[in-house]
Amino acid sequence: MRAVVMTRPGSPYVLQMHELPEPRIKTPRQIKVQLKAAGVNPIDTKLRSRGLFYPNAWPAILGCDGAGIVVQRGAGVSRFKIDDRVWFCHGGLGADPGNDAEFTVLDERWAAPIPRGVDFVHAAAGPLVLITAWGALYDRARLAAGQSVLIHAGAGGVGHVAIQLAKLKGARVITTVSSAEKAEFVRKLGADQAINYREQNFVKTVNLLTRGQGIDVVLDTVGPQVFKQSVEVTAHYGNLVTLLDPGANFDFREARTRNLRLGFELMLTPMLRNLIKAREHHVEILQQCGVWMKQGKLKVHVNRLLPLRDAITAHRLIEEGHSTGKVVLQIS
Repeated sequence: MRAVVMTRPGSPYVLQMHELPEPRIKTPRQIKVQLKAAGVNPIDTKLRSRGLFYPNAWPAILGCDGAGIVVQRGAGVSRFKIDDRVWFCHGGLGADPGNDAEFTVLDERWAAPIPRGVDFVHAAAGPLVLITAWGALYDRARLAAGQSVLIHAGAGGVGHVAIQLAKLKGARVITTVSSAEKAEFVRKLGADQAINYREQNFVKTVNLLTRGQGIDVVLDTVGPQVFKQSVEVTAHYGNLVTLLDPGANFDFREARTRNLRLGFELMLTPMLRNLIKAREHHVEILQQCGVWMKQGKLKVHVNRLLPLRDAITAHRLIEEGHSTGKVVLQIS
């Protein structure tokens, strides 16, 4: 089979197309999937440049997000039949091969059926960002109807689905963007206000919009400086959730004075720590999001669709950070 392989960390050019043996089913509950598309995420570029979570995992196939057709079943498989369409977030961290390949094998418990009306490309674009946004807003922050939400980088992969999930919950959504074009994009997704952080100070603008009361839930998808500044716009007794490390020098004094609930969302944890119930919850998230996608209530925006051989270009696009939505590799 064709697969994009890396044998060492480095620039996008360490990614090379190779011919490899097809993976085999090793346990009764595994399914073999012919991959049709694979989503590309920032975690893929970080692992490529810094190294994998596991030592001695070379050569490695990256790509956590996949969608395809079941072509073989283990003797104990009960949830799927041959030719069923499935999507999932599995592999690509170093322990199990990722999805930048023509075939993969995984336990049936970690896959969800793709609803009718959702194609392979948009299914492959969704798992990691949908699970992340759901975990941050619904599980960590306990978002409720009528609350206000600030989503940083709303035009990005996680941000653009977080906006929609927040609106589905009945929240008022403010988001930050870097251009007028992205502001228009997020408004079409349902954002109530878009702040161009290149032209406006988001702290001053948010406090003006909320008359100094702050935001009930803030989702940081950017990093330490934005996380630090976001304390100043989070309402007293509010929730501030980050996807990233806030840094060793974070001063907790103002967060403590405001009685904030600080949350961390790393959706990879269930894979890294083999947390069975948490992984099952991830599949439940995909199943519900699939229902909303089928109903037209939730859309995963694919900004660029590239052939598998252009994985290098996909990584470069993500590292440049200018695109909206998701980048996807089409495999077959």
